[in-house]
Amino acid sequence: MARLLIVYHSRTGGSRQMAEAAAQAASAEAEVSLKPADEARPGDLLAADGYIFCAPENLAALSGVMKDFLDRCYYPVLGRIEGRPYAQMICAGSDGQNAERQLARIATGWRLKEVQPPLIVCTHAQTPEAILAEKTIPEEELDQCREIGAALGAGLTLGVF
Repeated sequence: MARLLIVYHSRTGGSRQMAEAAAQAASAEAEVSLKPADEARPGDLLAADGYIFCAPENLAALSGVMKDFLDRCYYPVLGRIEGRPYAQMICAGSDGQNAERQLARIATGWRLKEVQPPLIVCTHAQTPEAILAEKTIPEEELDQCREIGAALGAGLTLGVF
């Protein structure tokens, strides 16, 4: 069975909800491993056939914990996961594009194949209180996460990537 690894980081719940929605939908199509970024290891990347990376944008950049995961795993898997499909989901307070660009650049270095356009979910959190508050992602946006998970899972299983 095809294996999909979903790596996420979430401090206020938004990215976690997005990753869980993708994992739930993908599990109908493929074997899914859902890992927090601080627990994911190079072996997890090597064992998977494809990936979804989900993280918040913090201070106009990819979250530090997700960046740490990518830093820890970059060289141990370099040249060993080329051509594998990936998608990304960003939870942002306003923009999210810089985090999306950072993650895409790292994926390009790994020679991964982007198979879905990046999804940026905007929470519109603009005050310190709103930024630090627990997030609730609306169902319509979680449905988009489910679509990404289902599509990636099905594509892996069918061998279309």
